[in-house]
Amino acid sequence: MLKIGPLEIAMPAVQAALSGFSDRPMRMVARRFGAEFATAEVMLDELVIREGKHRVRLLKIGSDDHPLGGQLLGSRPEQFGEAASDLVEAGYDLVDINLGCPVKKVLGRCRGGFLLSEPRSALAIVNAVIQAVGGRRPVTVKMRRGFDDSPESERNFFSILDGAFGLGAAAITVHGRTVKQRYVGPSNWDFLARVKRHAGPATILGSGDLFTAQAVVRMMNETGVDGVTVARGAIGNPFIFRECRALLQESLELPPPSISEQREALELHLAESLKLYDDGRASASVRKSGIAYADLHPMRDEVRQAFIDARKIEDVRAVLTTWYDRLREWPKVKRRKMLRDLIAAGAEA
Repeated sequence: MLKIGPLEIAMPAVQAALSGFSDRPMRMVARRFGAEFATAEVMLDELVIREGKHRVRLLKIGSDDHPLGGQLLGSRPEQFGEAASDLVEAGYDLVDINLGCPVKKVLGRCRGGFLLSEPRSALAIVNAVIQAVGGRRPVTVKMRRGFDDSPESERNFFSILDGAFGLGAAAITVHGRTVKQRYVGPSNWDFLARVKRHAGPATILGSGDLFTAQAVVRMMNETGVDGVTVARGAIGNPFIFRECRALLQESLELPPPSISEQREALELHLAESLKLYDDGRASASVRKSGIAYADLHPMRDEVRQAFIDARKIEDVRAVLTTWYDRLREWPKVKRRKMLRDLIAAGAEA
């Protein structure tokens, strides 16, 4: 049982916030295949508070999409606080503060991972959010293990970690890479173990290099973290959540998803996308995710290319009809590639 403030989550592997991916369609597919808790796409605080179509979309939550976390990105404490209050009023079950994004344009605007180099600014934001939320929802923080590998960066990390808990943060997620690393090289799980020992009974979630259920269980066993957030490992692989549940709760290793199950997931993603977006954006959403789904298909290269070539809704449906035919005899379905294979292929882990 993962406890984050008053929230009790039976399955401690949760879906992380993913820019450009973890919209409602992806979340609903993840929930269908075992995710109990999910986090929406990273939201820029100014878009949450500014009147317009972005605000309307960000604050619209379905009754079937709970418990749901909202992760905010920004640089101004007062703006962060106002956006956090709006998320609570909209019905989000948790407010998360992004202090870890390593994207260059984010860092250039003093947001995300940049704030790990400015403990005073980072904690001013945490305090503003906690005060604005006023105990109505738990507030959590997402961090990386530092801005870089310097001793000063490590001191800043622990200053922010301890300060955030002191201010009332309900949990902190720690990604085992530095901001400077971005997605290059392995996540430092030894550091996660140090953080958990340092934090004691406070809730720590681990992140980084979680592409299989086996990796999730290994991280929890090796580091002692209370839970994990699955990020890129869930793109095109919502099945990881049911696999985590089976392995954590029953020590049962499930077989890879069948072609029929993969089609079911993609059809749900398509249906949810068409409810939320126009045809053009819906096809782009499913196409983008479908390229990742192809890693599970026994004819990975052909399916990947078919999704790359799909430009319209009709093209996407044709890919599903052709490459996910339930009556066709397919080779044995493969397991998702392990981390070493993804790194060798140049993927961002």
